[in-house]
Amino acid sequence: MKKKRILVAVLNWGLGHATRCIPIIKALVTNGYEPILASDGAALALLKKEFPELLAEELPSYNIDYGDSPNFLKWKLFLESPRIMKVIKAEKEYTRLLVEKYNLNGIISDNRLGVRYKHLKCVFITHQLNVLSGNTTWLSSKLHQKYIRKFDECWVPDLPGSRNLSGVLGHLKKTPEEVKYMGLLSRFSKIDLPQKYKFMIILSGPEPQRSFLEKILLKEFKNISEKTLFVRGVLDESNLISKEHNPNLILKNYLFGKDLEEALNSSETIVCRSGYTSILDLSKLEKKAFLIPTPGQFEQEYLAERLEKLGIAPSCSQDDFKISKLKSLKSFSGFRDFGGVPDFRSLFALFEGK
Repeated sequence: MKKKRILVAVLNWGLGHATRCIPIIKALVTNGYEPILASDGAALALLKKEFPELLAEELPSYNIDYGDSPNFLKWKLFLESPRIMKVIKAEKEYTRLLVEKYNLNGIISDNRLGVRYKHLKCVFITHQLNVLSGNTTWLSSKLHQKYIRKFDECWVPDLPGSRNLSGVLGHLKKTPEEVKYMGLLSRFSKIDLPQKYKFMIILSGPEPQRSFLEKILLKEFKNISEKTLFVRGVLDESNLISKEHNPNLILKNYLFGKDLEEALNSSETIVCRSGYTSILDLSKLEKKAFLIPTPGQFEQEYLAERLEKLGIAPSCSQDDFKISKLKSLKSFSGFRDFGGVPDFRSLFALFEGK
């Protein structure tokens, strides 16, 4: 019998959207579907590396310029909204072509607003039912919720109720009928391994902020006396720092799959952004972590502040980071796995017309 083809479309904003879709793509294959991958830029490159055997398509790029000053990001996005609307429209047209090209049976879109088709069952994945944007949060949230309603279902990678990871981002006062909490979504499993690294640094997110943080952390960790793994988060083979540096500081451009899972499991403490996908992974792996939100991203700043208040993980702003701040880790509990493993068979029933 011919396998049903499901388009999995991923936003290219950092790598978090792509990495959290990895378990969904694997589950589609396991459950007898044929996923067709779609994204652009680094997110598409990552998915192709993880799934070289699957068909992949390049979608129109949002090309959001982050800029050097995070203080103006919100207004930059606002000014670019007419262009972004054009990209969403182009996405919608390209999706129609992909539906015809591959005879698709359904669509799963992780934050790609235009990737939907009215004659197919379409799912939107987001942890942001509320989109924080300072004093314009009410407007950004209302607009986002309007787009979400255009999809048949919205899957939130979190748990319902008060015991959750996303806080106000993923929880409204009244849960809309189309919203399904799918449980904690992570590509990793907790494995008991001997400790290899005291610290593991994982950089991610859009430029130029990734590079700014890399410079700060390399300076702070240059004389580290404990074994530290530094993953730069760039998908190329070049630009590795000169090897005439501290032998305790091991640099990698990127790690994938089992190599990354093993490195995380064999590290005592993770230093990373407070992106939601990272938080999902930290919870699954039950890790201690120090969080550094991306400047100007209200969502990451909120999550870092919330987790600090809950006594789970310390954090600080990018410009304020000093290696001495890691001493505060002993006062925090670290992450715990809340459970709530996704029931993919039940979620995929949407594509079976049940």
